[in-house]
Amino acid sequence: MHICFLTNEYPKEGFPHGGIGSFVKTLAVELVIKGIEVSVIGLNYTDNDELEIVEGVRIYRLKRSKIKGLSWYFNFKAFNKKIKEIHKLNPISIVEASELGLAFISKLKDIKYTIRLHGGHHFFTESENRKINKWKGFQEKRSFKNSDAFIAVSHYVKEHTEKYLSYNNKPLYYINYPINTELFKFSERPITDAKIVFAGTVCEKKGIRQLIQAFPLVKKEFPDATLEIYGRDWFFPDSSSYIQLLKEKELPQLGVLVKDIHFHGAVAYKDIPKVYAEASVCAFPSHMETQGLVAPEAMAMEKAVVFTKLGPGPETIVNYETGLLCDPYNPTDIAEKIIWVFSNKEKAKEIGKVAREFVLKKYGLQYIVAQNIEFFQYIVDKTSY
Repeated sequence: MHICFLTNEYPKEGFPHGGIGSFVKTLAVELVIKGIEVSVIGLNYTDNDELEIVEGVRIYRLKRSKIKGLSWYFNFKAFNKKIKEIHKLNPISIVEASELGLAFISKLKDIKYTIRLHGGHHFFTESENRKINKWKGFQEKRSFKNSDAFIAVSHYVKEHTEKYLSYNNKPLYYINYPINTELFKFSERPITDAKIVFAGTVCEKKGIRQLIQAFPLVKKEFPDATLEIYGRDWFFPDSSSYIQLLKEKELPQLGVLVKDIHFHGAVAYKDIPKVYAEASVCAFPSHMETQGLVAPEAMAMEKAVVFTKLGPGPETIVNYETGLLCDPYNPTDIAEKIIWVFSNKEKAKEIGKVAREFVLKKYGLQYIVAQNIEFFQYIVDKTSY
């Protein structure tokens, strides 16, 4: 079997990547170990074509088109050409992409095409308080029609997405993201008494603004508290920085407390466990997630996690049993949950231990990899829909 993932986010040394990239890398490496061939095709971070083989995964990074207004056409053309080249040399069984990824992919005989629901344009419409972009909406609908099957990473992403898009009566599986519980495990590293850790893309939908607004309330109860923010910046269509916006609009209101808020930038995937290890609490008050990786990763390290009560939050955390759920739009509620963790250290430790057991059962790497292989084999063997 040969699986080909389409993503621009596969991790590359020296460049930031998101959750999709982390997921594909985790799954791809394990599939190779299981004897399944894996290729990844994406646009390069640099101005050239490139082939890199890492841990048995063949990563094709294509030169990104810079032709204004037509870059989408030439990028998809490059993807189609590379898929044909790879398929001719080593027949591909399945091509997998995210929601928009199959919009202009030319389907080849004997290849099955699948979409994994990572959270597309339609999915995030409500949480980002915006209208559907006609061009992106058209692409997403076209991509869904091209897909032979779907994978939902949570029940919520399946149900919320189908409010806007049809699965066209194609097969749909539920498979959570895998968590490498050998990488993310309990650490004896010293913990600062009141260190709040946030990890993820620093953007509005991740709830970082409300977390910053909650910080002064936490400081009133715990004067030594610090807020450590790890993750890549997000940029508006005009190329302006979201972090810069926070520094100009939100941080000045905090006065002297600003000195205890630290932006660390993007962190290499292998270094994320070190970030979680030093946390007293991990806070991820996202406005919307498909499933999210950061919460179960931190839970696997026996950390007390404050996660969103919206979307898939209740699928990920049982409130006050495997973590705490908060209203991500309410800074006071976020602060109260963090204060509870700081005020109940022994109970928080118990929650962390139960959380790891929960992650091992629901998101354990080998369990999730086996589910993916079962899905891939089913789609390959199925000749009609």
